[in-house]
Amino acid sequence: MKVIGLKNPSVSLEQYGLQHQANSYWNLSPAELTEHTVQRGLGQIADTGALVVDTGKFKGRAPKDKFTVKDAMTENTVDWNNFNHPTDRATFDNLYKKVMAYLADKDIWVRDAYACADPKYRLNIRVINEFPWGNMFCYNMFLRPTAEEIQTMDNDWLIVNAPGFEANPAVDNTRSPNFSMIDFTQRIVLIGGSGYTGEMKKGIFTVLNYVLPQDKGVLSMHCSANVGKDGDTAVFFGLSGTGKTTLSADPNRKLIGDDEHGWTEDSVFNFEGGCYAKCVDLTEEKEPQIYHAIKFGSILENIEYFPGTRKVDFENVSQTENTRVSYPIDYIDNIMVPSKGGVPRNIFFLTCDAFGVLPPLSKLTPGQAMYQFLSGYTAKVAGTEAGITEPQLTFSTCFGAPFLPLHPTKYAEMLGEKMLEHNVNVWLVNTGWTGGPYGVGNRIKLKYTRAMITAALEGKLDNVNYKKHDVFGLMMPESCPDVPADKLDPRNTWADKKEYDQRANSLAAQFVRNFEQYADKANAETLAAAPRVTANA
Repeated sequence: MKVIGLKNPSVSLEQYGLQHQANSYWNLSPAELTEHTVQRGLGQIADTGALVVDTGKFKGRAPKDKFTVKDAMTENTVDWNNFNHPTDRATFDNLYKKVMAYLADKDIWVRDAYACADPKYRLNIRVINEFPWGNMFCYNMFLRPTAEEIQTMDNDWLIVNAPGFEANPAVDNTRSPNFSMIDFTQRIVLIGGSGYTGEMKKGIFTVLNYVLPQDKGVLSMHCSANVGKDGDTAVFFGLSGTGKTTLSADPNRKLIGDDEHGWTEDSVFNFEGGCYAKCVDLTEEKEPQIYHAIKFGSILENIEYFPGTRKVDFENVSQTENTRVSYPIDYIDNIMVPSKGGVPRNIFFLTCDAFGVLPPLSKLTPGQAMYQFLSGYTAKVAGTEAGITEPQLTFSTCFGAPFLPLHPTKYAEMLGEKMLEHNVNVWLVNTGWTGGPYGVGNRIKLKYTRAMITAALEGKLDNVNYKKHDVFGLMMPESCPDVPADKLDPRNTWADKKEYDQRANSLAAQFVRNFEQYADKANAETLAAAPRVTANA
């Protein structure tokens, strides 16, 4: 057995129950990991220098196969639901031993990293990967300690990532051969049977969503964030595919982060050290910062080339619509260093409405903000999760239900308190369809969405006239710089106004039915923000 690379000399793999007999590579550079990946036939180099990998059967997360150990710590704190599936300690320990036995005779790649750009909340992470490109993903996505820190660094949490190991559901008490398990007591994230790298990233996000609100009083958020020239922070909530990464990567504003943040008494800070952007239909014109980040050191997942070349065809989604690129955050030119900003002045709730009903932009009252946050409406974009092949209506409370171990009202109460305390403007932005539903209408142009967000950030919508949406009660601006006025009211974009009214009424009914689960905990102002449903809904 050879130990190669930089590590804390007092740390051994045996302390994790791994009786390792092959080579272990510690904290290798992206160049070394790229070389290891290509030499082993696990990846290729695109014409831009980016590493190209195939994540295997899974091109997205598998939320139905995510489990949390139910024990004395979690039994009464975790909100056991359709995303937080319980497993027992014996099942976890048995699978952990099997994974370690599986890895014992294989080369592995180990990385020291951490989460949380605010040092007061730093969470040290050690990752054991079966594949070098998985280890490189962790280099890109988590925060990177210095060489000096590594030599004395130990972990608060451990991630074990073995895509080649498959469970036997009949014996191992899993739903499928793939699984992702979190043990909050032993502080381990265990992943097997799936090469999709997002499982590691979201595993730690789930950990932070449990630890920070309970133990630190910090609101954890599934959002991107950036800062303007005058120091104003903006936060963008939304599920994958709604535009968090795209809209926060603004050449005129400094990026704090693209996906996961904490909100303290006086700041917003990034959990991560990189970005994980969707690549479908990516162009230099539409998304120049992401486009230029695809270079040596970045990782492209599940893409296709133009025939006979190594040039990526971003329109080719034959493998998945969830094509992705990961890259260190400093691949974006204008970033905040460190990844931290002040209290937000503006919050944007991003939704991808596949039914073409919601306005492209509306300003929310406090009651409407809480209603929309708890609802978390969007359409799941194809490819983001296994089995999703076209947009599907979903309500993902707090715009991140799959990653929230605590009851949603915990996060909602914290957000509501902060919004009122700091008098934050809250906007609902539909990045989905207009002129008709998916398959009939068209996706709202990115340049219009950018123009509306810019106008909101610059205060150019403070003194314009607003009109109320007949069904949802949302206040829609009647004018906005650089956006045609007839695009601001979605009803105007439909040829058949009667069909629009029926669709709006139908969607409103879905909102009302979904919100019933929160009605007993919502205040009068929030309940009054429900859409108006007519009798024939």
